[in-house]
Amino acid sequence: MNRILIKNARIVNENKIIESDLLIEDDRIVKIEKNLSQVNNDTILIDAGGKYLIPGVIDDQVHFREPGLTHKGDIASESRAAIAGGITSYIEQPNTNPPAVTIEALEAKYEIAAKSSYANYAFNLGATNDNLEEIKKADPKRIPGVKVFMGSSTGNMLVDDEHALSRIFAESPLPVITHCEDEATITFNFEQYKDRYGDDIPIEFHPDIRSREACFKSTSLAVELAKKHGTRLHVYHISTAEEAALFSTEPLAKKKITAEACVHHLWFSAEDYAEKGTLIKWNPSVKELTDRDALWKALKEGRLDVIATDHAPHTLEEKKQVYTKAPSGGPLVQHALPAMLEYVRNEAFSIEMMVTKMCHNPATIFNIKDRGFIREGAFADLVLIDMSRPWKVSSDNILYKCGWSPFEGVTFRSRVTHTFVNGRIAFENGKISESKKGQRLEFDR
Repeated sequence: MNRILIKNARIVNENKIIESDLLIEDDRIVKIEKNLSQVNNDTILIDAGGKYLIPGVIDDQVHFREPGLTHKGDIASESRAAIAGGITSYIEQPNTNPPAVTIEALEAKYEIAAKSSYANYAFNLGATNDNLEEIKKADPKRIPGVKVFMGSSTGNMLVDDEHALSRIFAESPLPVITHCEDEATITFNFEQYKDRYGDDIPIEFHPDIRSREACFKSTSLAVELAKKHGTRLHVYHISTAEEAALFSTEPLAKKKITAEACVHHLWFSAEDYAEKGTLIKWNPSVKELTDRDALWKALKEGRLDVIATDHAPHTLEEKKQVYTKAPSGGPLVQHALPAMLEYVRNEAFSIEMMVTKMCHNPATIFNIKDRGFIREGAFADLVLIDMSRPWKVSSDNILYKCGWSPFEGVTFRSRVTHTFVNGRIAFENGKISESKKGQRLEFDR
């Protein structure tokens, strides 16, 4: 039997911090209490020394690029980077090649992950204008949601037929998850700048092309459709103050419509384009400082429920092309938790709230079975954090297959020292266990 005893931890869970020990047996947490003694000589003993112990982060929005785009990243490489960053479970998106718009294509991705994923995994089914019958076959206990691109992005899986969109919202057996940007607005804006600048549009105009109006119009439509049809809706990567105001502050348990902010929209602003260029080209775009401030306010008010990454690697060569050719997206899973811990260190928000938004709420929103909380009987997906051990992001310690990070050169004051996946030590003081312990996520629905 696998046994690990973690002593002297400061456990952050369900809006409380308690000083306690924790015992793992096989893949589960079996006991949480003070002064636990070593069960036998085979027990691995870890003295946390007062470090924070949090549930493993659940990242509900990643693009790991497999199959078909594996020169950018793959399930093995990106899940490996994820566990180094304290992310123990992820939900991956369908815009791969081929796109995961059939149950057969989706299950092919699960088969890859079963062999290669270091973290726990789930895959959204993709929507198209004509695959509703395939969506209706989906098992809600085995698949997290159906991803609807209401604006085109990498992979161009745009759902732009109003009748098809309405039927998906009305008839999907899965939660509906949306990327919201209005395509007509973006196309009109793009043509204005293309006529003026050709292909080499200055990057600072990206938020004018992928504009706040495009975001608000599309998000408003998604919310309207969800209210009309009683749909369980989760809106990815809110980027504007106006969108954030669309969502309720009522308790999560009462919500049928939820939303999230992403790390890059919480960290960067339009002021950073001058230095970072296309490295911070995302869809939706990074916008104004006032929007960044509004996202933080909405998180604290409970309007935004989740902090995710939208991890989407491209090669440096791809990103450094002219505006019209440089793809949107960037790698984030290794650095998302350390970045958010900077805000904890700066007292911008509490570590309890961070855990709520990055661990508890994704588990609750997607009804993930036995994960996202530190409870006896739950899976032992855990992260130990040293809040006073600085490190600098450099090419030497970046684990993404694409080899770069928008955080390169940043010194984080906190670091992940241990990551546990299903009760096993997956990452310890900079070293990754090469035994892949990820399991398929299941959903209590």
